[in-house]
Amino acid sequence: SELIKPYLGAKYKLTEVPKSLIFYMSKHSGPVNEIQWCPVREQSHMLLSASMDKTVKVWDAVDTGCCLRTYSCHTCAVRAARWSSCGRRILSGGFDSMLHLTDVETGKQIFSSKNEFRISALKFHPTESNVFICGGFSPEVKAWDVRTSKVLRVYKAAVQQTLDILFLPEGREFLTSTDAVSRDSADRTIISWDFQSAAKISNQIFHERYTCPSLTLHPKESVFVAQTNGNYMALFSAQRPYRINKKKRYEGHKVEGFAVGCEFSPDGTLLVTGSSDGKVFFYNYHTARIIRTLSAHKEACVSAIFHPVLPSLLATCDWAGEIKIWQ
Repeated sequence: SELIKPYLGAKYKLTEVPKSLIFYMSKHSGPVNEIQWCPVREQSHMLLSASMDKTVKVWDAVDTGCCLRTYSCHTCAVRAARWSSCGRRILSGGFDSMLHLTDVETGKQIFSSKNEFRISALKFHPTESNVFICGGFSPEVKAWDVRTSKVLRVYKAAVQQTLDILFLPEGREFLTSTDAVSRDSADRTIISWDFQSAAKISNQIFHERYTCPSLTLHPKESVFVAQTNGNYMALFSAQRPYRINKKKRYEGHKVEGFAVGCEFSPDGTLLVTGSSDGKVFFYNYHTARIIRTLSAHKEACVSAIFHPVLPSLLATCDWAGEIKIWQ
């Protein structure tokens, strides 16, 4: 992309809140569950989307707003899709319990496997590019190796469902958020794991009686944020014992049972989240104040993500199947 080239060698400038709509992309016929910019900076004009319409799409979301490819390897809703670190493959998992690793250019499956449960969360290991973790409608979370098509490790959580997975820096530990909230207790809502030994490090991280549909890591500081069904985001230390910051709560948006994602801007100054009323909320990370809201969608906005290179470009998606690009 000619638009991205001038920024590749330069230092990332301060993130600004986008003001205007550039592209409106509506080729999906069902809710969009997840979007992700390509992690290879030179190819970061490409945006990946996973939808309830059983497809995964790749878009040129910087230059043209056009759909480049549609991948239809799933027979049910695609709940999660992730770029590989090289940007040449896409990992996807869905309600058909299938896992597929697809070659972006040829559309062929490099790896396909039937999982034992419907998949709702996938994450590649941050340093081992052939390893990923998958969770879903099961008490178990699994680590897979795409080279052998085999499960490396099983993490037994004794819950109903895994909502999200977050690797901590270096990938020695990871967190899972689950729907294990009962009337009398909320332990096990967020569980931390030792990646190698599959041992539970802690299940006493979050004590409110809310599930956490998504987790996100700060790009520079050792903290992470959990989106909660209490209509606020909570801030935690990313080091043991993962203490909650009781002085900061990011509130004002609505979650209302949707898997609303949240993310930091690449410079770490802003925290952005979707909202079930279709808005996007921008918070000052340090003060937890709302800087601005954007009326982005008519239906629930489930994801809002800043571009990794272009300082104020934002992609959003919603429950009506729309993807929008803002600047």
